[in-house]
Amino acid sequence: MTIAVSACLLGEKVRFDGGHKHFRFLTESLAEYATFVPFCPEHLAFGTPRPSIRLVHDDTHAYVLSNKTGGDVTAALAESVQTELDRLRGAPLTGIIFKAKSPSCGFGSAKMHLPNGHSDGKHDGLFVQRCKEAFPLLPMEEEARLQDAWLRENFIMQLFAYDAFERMKAECRGMHDLVRFHTVNKFLLQAKDEALYRQMGRVVANAENRTPAEVMQTYEYLFKSAIAEKSSLRRTRNVLEHMAGFFKRLLTPAEKAMLHEQIDDYAAKLLTLMTPVSTIRFLAAKYGVDYLLKQTFLDPYPKSMALRSYLESSR
Repeated sequence: MTIAVSACLLGEKVRFDGGHKHFRFLTESLAEYATFVPFCPEHLAFGTPRPSIRLVHDDTHAYVLSNKTGGDVTAALAESVQTELDRLRGAPLTGIIFKAKSPSCGFGSAKMHLPNGHSDGKHDGLFVQRCKEAFPLLPMEEEARLQDAWLRENFIMQLFAYDAFERMKAECRGMHDLVRFHTVNKFLLQAKDEALYRQMGRVVANAENRTPAEVMQTYEYLFKSAIAEKSSLRRTRNVLEHMAGFFKRLLTPAEKAMLHEQIDDYAAKLLTLMTPVSTIRFLAAKYGVDYLLKQTFLDPYPKSMALRSYLESSR
């Protein structure tokens, strides 16, 4: 995977004060599975160190002012934003991770000001706005939100699902490959959005006899929209119960009771998701239920990331 990341999060000293905001989850965990493309529009525009800046808006438009001189530096930042955006367009991106609260890179956390200096809520930074326009389906987050175990688990799952789709699309030799992809992602998609999953099923069935290119384009939009949805205890529990149904006539009474107790305890936030998932994987292997063993829901990303090992990763 290739992920664009605010350079300061990778330990680069490009902050306005000459420092960094090294986010070790990236360099010590995610780096094992991804390469990073650093960016920093503010460093490109103004160098480092530099005076801090602020976002301001009036009744007609938003602009950027220097906190040191009060001068309007909108044009300089807009130029560097465009330069960085053009560079990212040339990379096969799987996602983008921004620096929170930055006037250019805050992902819904950039403080907006009124001309009188008063705060007027939080918005996307200038670079985030342009990235959302240029890459509307690309996974995006900021590092502050990734401190939350639930948001982190959802985002990492989205990254790996997005990457899996891109690899499938690049290697696709026909509709049978798309059908296989949809099949193995059934429970992952149901845990995200049941309605979108069913809509994707109709697209794959292709009752309207559309061309393979049209089918792929529609499926891509729906798939990437679905994986951007956040999981919930209710939907995940439904998926676990559905998977348990595959063992209905295979389990011993003790095994059946244990599995359903684990699912109930997960829903009550007494157990992490890893417990019933591991049990389902074990039982699927024991009884030869290959359909379940192939489901990406059981292993949506490398086990070493251990993101499902916390009660807080479910909500």
